Amino acid sequence: MTRGLELYRSLPRYAAARVVSGRFPRLSGAAATTAAPLRLVDRGDPGLPGPGWVTVRPRLAGICGSDLATVTGQSSFYFSPLVSMPFTPGHEIVGDLQEAVTLADGRRLDAGARVVIDPVLGCAARGLELCVGCAAGRTSRCDRITVGHLAPGLQTGFCADTGGGWSRALVAHHSQLHPVPDTLPDSRAVLVEPLATAVHTAGRCGVRSGDRVLIIGSGAVGLLTLLAIRAYTKAEHVTMVAKHRRQVELARRFGADEVLAPDDAVGGVRRANRALRLTPQLGGEYLLGGVDVAIDCAGSASSLSTALRVTRAGGRVVLSGVPAGSVDLTPLWFRELELVGTYASSGGARPGRAGTEPAGAAEPVESDFGRALALAATAPLDGVVSAVYPLARWREALDHALSAGRLGAVKIVFDPAASA
Repeated sequence: MTRGLELYRSLPRYAAARVVSGRFPRLSGAAATTAAPLRLVDRGDPGLPGPGWVTVRPRLAGICGSDLATVTGQSSFYFSPLVSMPFTPGHEIVGDLQEAVTLADGRRLDAGARVVIDPVLGCAARGLELCVGCAAGRTSRCDRITVGHLAPGLQTGFCADTGGGWSRALVAHHSQLHPVPDTLPDSRAVLVEPLATAVHTAGRCGVRSGDRVLIIGSGAVGLLTLLAIRAYTKAEHVTMVAKHRRQVELARRFGADEVLAPDDAVGGVRRANRALRLTPQLGGEYLLGGVDVAIDCAGSASSLSTALRVTRAGGRVVLSGVPAGSVDLTPLWFRELELVGTYASSGGARPGRAGTEPAGAAEPVESDFGRALALAATAPLDGVVSAVYPLARWREALDHALSAGRLGAVKIVFDPAASA
């Protein structure tokens, strides 16, 4: 039998978790996870959906912000047709293959090989002719994530047929697999998927030589995005907005030129860019002038609003965190801003600076995952994985992840094979 966490359909529990986490944020950890439609179950291993599929036993599986939004009922109902229930969460995974498999590029991986998983369940995994996005290597833009021989699911960890990382076994298609070098420890390998997403974000930012960049949010998403911006763009000056002491320390370690408190974001950008600050009769202050690129990695209404209000006319605002809440879009219109979304990672080459591959790259750096593996090998990631929990302590793990910033933590992970 395979033990794993399962998110099941229960509108009363979903609503209760949503109300608790939305109205009582300081109590949202224990209360929301208790109310959530999540349970620990014992089931058989997921069946292989077809040729090219293998079983993977996770060594470590991360807890992502999108997982927390789903569990606490804060995820948008937009996603409801894109998932199938019940499903096992967890898409940040390093694990061991249980069968040998041949990858699309001809490389053979033996049973027991360590892999990380690109979670997007695109056309190749679904046994379909490639859509326009997948054919171009932009699997994050797949148009067919609800059809084929799999149940709907935008990613592993949101699909009833594949299982997810918060369990002792899941299934993955050979197109999703990336071998892990022997020199890369599990504590770094489990960060490869969110690093690949950060690399993708860096490509979507369109940063030009000499640009000034603002990153709002210094949780795992923001910090890894900072690493990718520093490694793969020619940004001249990068400012982070960080709330907690540990986040400030890591932002400086990861290459931020300046770190601002949230309540000083507008003022700090004004000072650094000699912009003009205006105060409307109602609503927050904003700038005429500002940064060239602002990246919202927090995914809140206030963080996106700040990004829109401190970006210069004609600049770019990049939405990286899972969006939440309503925002006044007047700055988008008035300052003729570009608003860009960035989701997951892609298999094809990403825009970036030639010759910026970190030393010790494990494979040719031509895909988001390739670059992420290279960055995971060289970046100062020690201590980013802050705590490891067995599945039996899942409530404690989720509580820790929900309060990570305040507690000085960054990434909380499960060890599904560990006993309680």
